Parts: sequence; structure tokens; C-alpha cells
Amino acid sequence: MHLISKMPVSVRLRRRNRRFTRSLASRLLRHIAEATAFVFLLVSATSAQITEADRDFAVASQQEHDEQSHGRDGKHMDHAQGQMSMEASTEEGIALPSAHASSGTGWQPASVPSHLSMTSRGGWELMLHGNVFVRYNQQGGPRGAGKAESANYVMLMEQHRIGQGVLLLREMFSAESLTSPHPGFPQLFQTGETYHGQPLVDHQHPHNVFAELAAYYTLPIREKVTWLLYGGPSAEPALGPVTYMHRASAAENPSAPLGHHLQDSTHTSFGVVTTGFIIDRFKVEASAFNGREPNEERWSIQAGALDSWSLRGSIAPGRNWTAQYSYGRLLHPEALEPGNEKRQTASVAYNRSFTAGNWATTLVWGRKHKELDGTNQNSYLLESTVNFRARNYAYSRLELVDKDELFPSVAAHPSFRIGAYTVGGVRDLVHDSAGQIGLGADVTFYSKPAVLDQFYGANPVSFSIFLRFRPGSSHMH
Repeated sequence: MHLISKMPVSVRLRRRNRRFTRSLASRLLRHIAEATAFVFLLVSATSAQITEADRDFAVASQQEHDEQSHGRDGKHMDHAQGQMSMEASTEEGIALPSAHASSGTGWQPASVPSHLSMTSRGGWELMLHGNVFVRYNQQGGPRGAGKAESANYVMLMEQHRIGQGVLLLREMFSAESLTSPHPGFPQLFQTGETYHGQPLVDHQHPHNVFAELAAYYTLPIREKVTWLLYGGPSAEPALGPVTYMHRASAAENPSAPLGHHLQDSTHTSFGVVTTGFIIDRFKVEASAFNGREPNEERWSIQAGALDSWSLRGSIAPGRNWTAQYSYGRLLHPEALEPGNEKRQTASVAYNRSFTAGNWATTLVWGRKHKELDGTNQNSYLLESTVNFRARNYAYSRLELVDKDELFPSVAAHPSFRIGAYTVGGVRDLVHDSAGQIGLGADVTFYSKPAVLDQFYGANPVSFSIFLRFRPGSSHMH
């Protein structure tokens, strides 16, 4: 490893090779255009007001879903069912596509607490969700750095009945390209994407301005069977767990997991079409999508051929549990590497509410197989957040991740098993239905091979101090 510091720096730029013919790419692009046009034509053909018959149907469907989800023992769901995606009935009687719905078409437990602001106008349900962290971030060791920054996003959602189905529109935006400009958030051992044409190392990239622009349509076709169609120019394919920023188990942690690019990095893909079926407590789905990672122009939508694919199976055995397994093949996902990747992920999420609190936990495994050199990288994550006495939060994240991009100038790309162990807490200074403002801090310790001590130090320690802003518990206006 002493040779690493002596080797010359080389930029491994290679032109992307397309495997699909021009005619196939054209057909795939027409496919997403037709799917999007289908959804929005349905919207324009629907009257602004829901008819009395539609209301009766929606109320009956809601009651039937509650019975199927929670048994016929008379138990009722809480009003707040999920972060960003609860199943709350309004005066219009419309429910979101699933009590378990979360980012993209992913599922997390239906019992997770929600932080939403909602209102109803002209037959549409309108929802606002978001999270803003303003923090000072200090990464330790010789390759660490300190920075004042903000991790943030805001999401708008609009929902309307289309015949017997439900249409949900989502628009998610992030200002991180301004609040943590290039090269992004300092984070030891983090890799993925580029800065000035070079691999980004020891930093987490900022998210794109247009993090999601998507439509999600669900249509019951028979008892306990629902068809789903999802997609858009910026959307999340059926690959991986619920993305970290929307997981209840990570809601208080402003940092991305080190395993992000082995688990859920496709959450912003520029071109996605997903379809599948929800069959009682099971969901099966498939996606065609643009597998290339976003480039350095964080404010643009970089459309491309839908030349990658994924499959995912999910199960929700009860309102407190969900699990998923997914598999996908991504064509040329990395800007500076010519090869394709196969990814596998599996995850289990658990959530339990209790008096004046909640406990959410997620376990994730992710694997990336690089076809060009036949290598595998694995990642393992266990994270948990407990909310107690209403205003207090304690959280942790434990990771083991294989990293082979820490020294991009080395031709051999040696792989190292890195451990990152984070503990932190938040105290809400403001805690009401209008909003929540919390003061928090965390600290991260690491494990690594001794050969990396000369680059990262023997025992680097990182910490951050932050304010967190978000809407209060879900409520109707």
C-alpha cells in the first residue's frame, strides 16, 4: 500500500458504449412518454369534483382495506400512518395508494409517524412534506474537513380519484447544490459520482434540484388485487429499500449511509416506468429505467434510454413490519467506469408506536457486482431511531461497507472493509402541529484495515451539530 502514494494520478475517462440499437432506445422512450401521457390524460378527463357515487365507493374501499390490513377485530389505524405517505381518510374519502407507501413505490411499516401538512381543494388532496438540516459537519483525520452546510428537501403531493383508482402526483426538490455546493458534504470513506470530472471521494454528493417528478396510479382490479403504474422523468425504480431520507429509522440523521451506492442510490433516476401488482399483503413489480447516475449539473434532468431494469418483491405481514428483496441490472451507471453492474438488496423494517413516542428500525443488505472485472462489494446497515417523551430522539447507525474507490488513481482498485458507527440525539425546541424544530448532534467512529492509517489516521472521529426543521404531526386544514 506504500505504492499508492507514489503512483501517478490518471483520469480514467472512457466513452460510454450503448448496447441498445437506436430503434430500441426510441421505442423505450416512446413507452415512458405514452405512459405519462396516459396518466395525465386521465387527469384532464376527470371532473374537478368527485361524485357522490365515487365518495361512497371510496369510503367502502377504505373500510374494506382497513379490515384486510388489520383484521376484523374492530381495531382502527392511527390517523397518522406514514412519513410522507400515511393512510388518512379525509372528507373526500380518498386514501393513498397503500398504507405502507413511501418513496417511489417502496413500502415501509404503516405505523410510522407522519410529518405532513394536508388540505383538500376541489376534489384534490394536497400534501406538503419535507426536512431541512442546517449543521456544522466536522470529519476527522488527515482526509477530513469541516463545513457549514444544509441537507434538505421539500415534497409536494397531489391526489385525486380517477374512476375507481387513485392518482398521486409527487414533486420533490432539493437546494443542496446551493447549500452544500461542490464537492458536496464532507464524509469520510464515502464514494460515488464525480466532481470536476474526477471521482468523488470522502464526500457525499448533493442531491439534484428535481429529485422526483413522478405520477403513481393504482387501480383495484379484483378483491385484494391492485394494479400499479408509476413513473416520470425523475423517479425511483423498484430497486432497493425505501431511500434513506424517507426512512423513519433515519429521520433524525442528516448523513447518507456509506452504503448508499450499494443500496438505494437509484432513488433519483432520470426516466423510470414501473408496473406491478399488490396482492393482499404482497407486492411484485418491475421497472425499466435510465441507470446512469446524475452528472454534475444538479439543476438539470438528464434524460436517457430506459436501458436498465429491476425486479422487486415486498411483503407487509402487519402494520409494523415490511420486507423486500430486489435485483437489477444497470447499464453504465458510473460516469468514469465503462462496465455494467448487477445489484441485489434485501431489507427488513420494523416500527412500533407507544405512548408519546415511536421506535423505528431498518436492517439492509446491498451488493454491487461489477461485470467488467467480476468483483463484488457488499454493504450491511442497521439503523434505529427512538422517539420518547414526545420531544426527544436517540438514533444510531451501524455499517460495514466494502469500498474499492477510495484511491481512484490506483489501477488495481483495492477493496477495503470499512465500519462506521454513529450515535446521536435530537431535542425538539418547538414541537406542535404546525412544525418541529430540533437541536441535535451526533458522533461517528470507524473501523478499517491498518494499512489505511497513513491516509486516514489511526482513529478518526467525526461529529456534527445541527438544527432540524420539518412540518408537525400530520393534520388537515
